Amino acid sequence: MHEETIKKIKAEVERHRKDIIQFLRDIVAIPSPNGDIKAVAERIGQEMKKLGFDDVFLDSMGNIVGRIGNGPRVLLYDSHIDTVDIADSGQWQWDPYKGKIENGIFYGLGAGDEKNSTPGMVYGLKIMKDLGLSRDFTLYYFGNIEEICDGVAPNSLVVTDKIKPDFVVIGEPTKMNIYRGHRGRVEMKVTTKGRTCHASAPERGVNAVYKMAEIIKGISQMGDEFIDDPFLGKGSIAVTDIHCKTPSINALPDECFIYIDRRLTFGETQEMAVEQVRKVAEPHGGMVEVLEFDDPSYTGFVFKVDKYFPAWALPEDHLLVQAGLKTYEQLFGQPTGVGKWVFSTNGTYWMGKAGIPAIGFGPGDEVYAHSVLDQVPIEDVVRSTEFYAFFPTVLSEMLAK
Repeated sequence: MHEETIKKIKAEVERHRKDIIQFLRDIVAIPSPNGDIKAVAERIGQEMKKLGFDDVFLDSMGNIVGRIGNGPRVLLYDSHIDTVDIADSGQWQWDPYKGKIENGIFYGLGAGDEKNSTPGMVYGLKIMKDLGLSRDFTLYYFGNIEEICDGVAPNSLVVTDKIKPDFVVIGEPTKMNIYRGHRGRVEMKVTTKGRTCHASAPERGVNAVYKMAEIIKGISQMGDEFIDDPFLGKGSIAVTDIHCKTPSINALPDECFIYIDRRLTFGETQEMAVEQVRKVAEPHGGMVEVLEFDDPSYTGFVFKVDKYFPAWALPEDHLLVQAGLKTYEQLFGQPTGVGKWVFSTNGTYWMGKAGIPAIGFGPGDEVYAHSVLDQVPIEDVVRSTEFYAFFPTVLSEMLAK
């Protein structure tokens, strides 16, 4: 039914192949650690202007937005363009920003998490416009801040900038499958108080670290009571950071605090998770609190949220999931799989908080995220462009039925 459209899309993608690959290399070469996206956002904005987007602008937070069309339904392509920082440069066997291409794989920081989807989304929308396929939708590319707090950028886009999509495609790596959800999480801080004294006579004081050691031991033994959902999997918990305050290294610390990442599956609530930690912490004097995010973006903009991120999943028979499956099969002549992410994405806001239907589709594999092997298959970056260009046509057809 769409043979001619598919043929035209594939021809256009092939015509832009070199530009798509070079665009990926360009944006990976621009450092953008933990929300510092100014330079890479400007580069992406330049590309969208060159390609004839109807509108290109920065939102209040400083995320880069491109628009094509003015149709009645709003479809947004979500790609976070910040990365984690480089923890130990000595572990990298190549320049993490220049990267390298070897055996069809592009290695570099952000190559798979998540600058991988931006070239396909940007060029896919451009091709849609050129082929006259964008009439039924207002289409957005949304290149955003995510690593410092997933969900905060789309939350701000909807609340502050009043752009609320009807549907979202998230470009985090899915191995070219259609993903329909993931676990949520809540981030907590536990604090213990002690009484300092000279370290030569520790019996005179109370060591806050020793109190915390008992709490950490208790947390490490948690998990039996966590719920195990058939699709999303089991909840989990991890201590991810620890600090103490002490007058000197010759004095007992009078305060210690840890940070906790508690992954939530269906059936687990924020209140339930906090209470589980309290039962372990309070007998040892630990005080538990849910963290808040109020860090300013690189523009100085602040959007305050609790660091609670709900679990979410679309039913497999949902129209959006089925549109993704149909798009892939018609383009590539074979089915793809349906799955979920192990990590967390902006879906925590889109579906988890706002109830906006979202699916994931992107090149690359999440197992390489936040590692010195961050990577993406070049051919999948190119093929994903075809998907992003054709998906709205399939979705529009299914919505009309």
